[in-house]
Amino acid sequence: MIKNSCFSLQDPVIFMNVSRVTEFIFLGLSRSRPIQLLLFVLVMMCYAAILLGNLLIVLTVHIDSHVQKLPMYFFLANLSIIDTSVGSVIVPKVAADLVTCGRAISFGGCMSQLFFLHFFGGSEMLLLTLMAYDRYVAICHPLTYTTTMNRPRCIRLLCFCWTGGLLHSASQLFLVLRLPFCGPNEVDNFFCDVPQVVKLACVDSHVTEILMVANSGLLSLVCFVILLVSYGIILSTLQGRFRESRGKALYTCSSHLTVVSLFFLPCLFVYLVPIFSSSLDKVASVFYTTITPFLNPMIYSLRNREMKEAMGRVSKKLIFSHWSQKQVER
Repeated sequence: MIKNSCFSLQDPVIFMNVSRVTEFIFLGLSRSRPIQLLLFVLVMMCYAAILLGNLLIVLTVHIDSHVQKLPMYFFLANLSIIDTSVGSVIVPKVAADLVTCGRAISFGGCMSQLFFLHFFGGSEMLLLTLMAYDRYVAICHPLTYTTTMNRPRCIRLLCFCWTGGLLHSASQLFLVLRLPFCGPNEVDNFFCDVPQVVKLACVDSHVTEILMVANSGLLSLVCFVILLVSYGIILSTLQGRFRESRGKALYTCSSHLTVVSLFFLPCLFVYLVPIFSSSLDKVASVFYTTITPFLNPMIYSLRNREMKEAMGRVSKKLIFSHWSQKQVER
């Protein structure tokens, strides 16, 4: 018989009046066992789609020579790597907790989740901004695009994104580790993140929360504003173009804007306005940790003609290679 809840009187409680908290307890998404099992199935389906969809994009860009040399798809392959990493930081632990009724995570595991989530999340924010800059140069300065966005410069810009994500994450972790945790250890979420963990500190954490807003919130807001300005300039530039080229550019930009909205709006809600933390925070967290990495490959593959054509060429190449190998074996 399935119990209605995973909670019992024997749940671990840490009394830390005289020592440091060694683990945190997630309150999770639901206390109902049937709902938890349903969520487990949905989470695993999303995670499988994250892995397969993003792996398909990376392989397509790596194998197909046509899209391989285009900066936009070089950045897209890296975006898929980041999306896979973001999903892998959170989803496996969430799925394991849902199926085993586990709710605990060690202090070190919690800090690792926090660090890698902000590392990949910050890198993704900067990469999406870089992709908007790439579209701006391609549409507004097409004659100098190949020289401006050459491969060495693309690699340097990509390294800047990863470095920026690392600095952002390291500063967040530094702020959290400075706080003493000696009492409450229940995290009102399904993973460790700064807004919920900071509230468990034994001292007044208002200064840290303000610094967190200045770090995560302003990073999200500044990147989002830059993206909107970039696409605003692109759209105004496209007004004077031919209908065919304008339609193709609009089609590509609409995909980028969809991804940007799905990623940035939940982040702005969670990090820029942390005082409104509630169940809505959990919904926003589900979006940028699970739903967005799941939807990104679908948006870029289904709404991008070049990507669909490249996938077709890759599948034909793989089928032909497999058939040729079979003929040789015979």
